[in-house]
Amino acid sequence: MVKWFWQRRPEGRHLQLRARGDLGDARRVDFEELAADIDTFLGQAAYLQLGFFETLSELIASTPELDRKDALSKAAGAALTKHERLVAIIRERGADPTALMLPFREPLDAFRAATHGVRPEETMMSVHITAGMLDDFYEALSAGYGETGRRVARTLEADSDRQAIVEMIAQTIASDDGEWKSLLAMWGRRLVGDTLLIARAALRQTALDPAGEKKVEPVFTALMAAHARRMEDMGLAA
Repeated sequence: MVKWFWQRRPEGRHLQLRARGDLGDARRVDFEELAADIDTFLGQAAYLQLGFFETLSELIASTPELDRKDALSKAAGAALTKHERLVAIIRERGADPTALMLPFREPLDAFRAATHGVRPEETMMSVHITAGMLDDFYEALSAGYGETGRRVARTLEADSDRQAIVEMIAQTIASDDGEWKSLLAMWGRRLVGDTLLIARAALRQTALDPAGEKKVEPVFTALMAAHARRMEDMGLAA
């Protein structure tokens, strides 16, 4: 069986990602040769946040419990704030946010559909896992875009207000004899492949050749380490 680089166990090295603004070794990867043009970077990042907001808003509408509505509304508000800040950066550069986001509408809507669960708990987990991984990735990628990238990184470092989602999922897992735990663990593993495909879409084609793979591997390794910690926080194995 072939193992992709994100499935290999790192030897003698432990990369840390997103210790609130500190990307460790992942930050030091030189993305200038691998990062797509800045319009692609900004357009995709902005539309992703809008999509997270939309999914969370749908969950709010279909959730009867007031405490859950409140928790989901905070997470939705955080995603919308990130979207608005990214849109402001685009406008300050003299570009049209709609024009920059439009090319990514179809693929990112398809990504949202593919990661939308049958049950609300699956969809909540989808937002937490996919938004977490992609915020991490775009924060690392931002190093290749100068001052604009630094502004994007500060935006993505802001609190996403998803801790209540983690707690709701943990409570759901604790409510039965293991059926939820098994189902959500499999769902979490399924989300990884779709999310990494979206991350790769933000890279130049040269990132797919052997030299590019070697450069980008530390970041994807770090993404998987951060993903494992998120899963553990919910009481699940990655």
